[in-house]
Amino acid sequence: MGTKTISFIEPSAPGLHIFSKFPIPRLGAVLLSTILRERGYDVKTFIEDLAAPDWAFIESSDIVCISTITSTAIKAYSMGKRLRELHIPVIMGGAHPTFLPDEALGYADFVIRGEGENALVELLEHMDKGVPQLKDIKGLSYRDREGTNVHNPSRDFLEDLDSLPTPDFSLVHNWTPSNTYPVATSRGCPYECSFCSVIGMFGRKYRCKSVGATLAELKHAVSVSKAVKFIVDDNFAASKTRTKQILRAMIDEKIRTRWSAQVRTEVGRDPELLRLMADSGCDTLFIGLESINPRTLEEYNKKQDLQDIITCIRAVRYHGIHVHGMFVLGAETDDVQTIRETVAFAQRLAIDTIQIMILTPLPGTPLFDEMKKNGRLLHTDWSQYDVQHVVYKPRLMSPATLQIETLKAMGRFYSWKYVFRHLAKLNFHYTAVGLFGKRAVDKSLKAFSDCLDHAASPSFGCEEVT
Repeated sequence: MGTKTISFIEPSAPGLHIFSKFPIPRLGAVLLSTILRERGYDVKTFIEDLAAPDWAFIESSDIVCISTITSTAIKAYSMGKRLRELHIPVIMGGAHPTFLPDEALGYADFVIRGEGENALVELLEHMDKGVPQLKDIKGLSYRDREGTNVHNPSRDFLEDLDSLPTPDFSLVHNWTPSNTYPVATSRGCPYECSFCSVIGMFGRKYRCKSVGATLAELKHAVSVSKAVKFIVDDNFAASKTRTKQILRAMIDEKIRTRWSAQVRTEVGRDPELLRLMADSGCDTLFIGLESINPRTLEEYNKKQDLQDIITCIRAVRYHGIHVHGMFVLGAETDDVQTIRETVAFAQRLAIDTIQIMILTPLPGTPLFDEMKKNGRLLHTDWSQYDVQHVVYKPRLMSPATLQIETLKAMGRFYSWKYVFRHLAKLNFHYTAVGLFGKRAVDKSLKAFSDCLDHAASPSFGCEEVT
């Protein structure tokens, strides 16, 4: 075997946000590392959100694979450039290279588009043995001998998720059992929200691991980590029948662990599902509420209304499960009043934690294509495509107004009142969340205020750097 040592890198996102204190690593790099380790390679995975990479190991590797989303792309490109200058072959994958492979090939020797489990193995076989030929590897982008970028046909989505190994987090540099433990039980999403890139990456067909395989992975997770298990599926309850089967089995087999997951508001209409979630150890549901503006919900193609949101929050809390409400502000129908009413709504419904994100046109989404076509993108500094910065021209307010009002809204929620209320209950977790949220908001507000103060043209200058 010519190739022996392989490093995987997952760059960190810039800036502070509510998840910075509790990072949840993406599973792609860990899963691919596990697959290659089982094929005899010496593999190490570096997740920057967890620990600084060991560059001595990385720069001694035969190949380096870099996984990147849009907000980490600039850092990924910088790493790719550094490694190629050392004549180390670089393979890039992840959502951003999938949708912009020509751009990524400026900093990598190969780009794997979409799901990479089979394409990466075939590419390494080609690099070691010369077969298969590059042109026969579906989902691969590369430069031919004439320097022309070649994009092979896309690869079909993987159907048998049970064939995948359980990700081995011992391969992750400085991984500790106290880190939040991610578990994936499905891929794809049957819905079609206009701002979401999941469909482009994983398709609309909802593909699932079997109940047996899911339980086996959960048991493994419990055996190696006492931390909260986070089910990273885009919608863990997309198939309620299957989800109930998993939860009943967790209860019957006494798989005791605290877990959290992402869901849609539909769970609020199924008390049996919520009771099973509570009985099986669900701590928090991360719910895509998105907006309290009915016109915005229609624009996002959410297929839910305000009453669905209210019913869901109340039902989840009734069953003793915490609610993390995720909102996306800045739609064509949103104005300053929408932003302010969103926080008042979250406080009135007693949502435990919220994440107010700024609508972000990510490559690979209909929203990005529309904004680019109409000349509404302010820039393509990908480091700011992190749902924390305004990167486009909103319709009903200026970019600066959307930016500062969103930060102020988060500040009104994560206030001293929030901190002291949870401290009085001796709930130190939410006290810490409140303190961290308040610090992150205060830091961001100061940075934006300084930007406005120093911009040559405050009405436009900071719109380009927010």
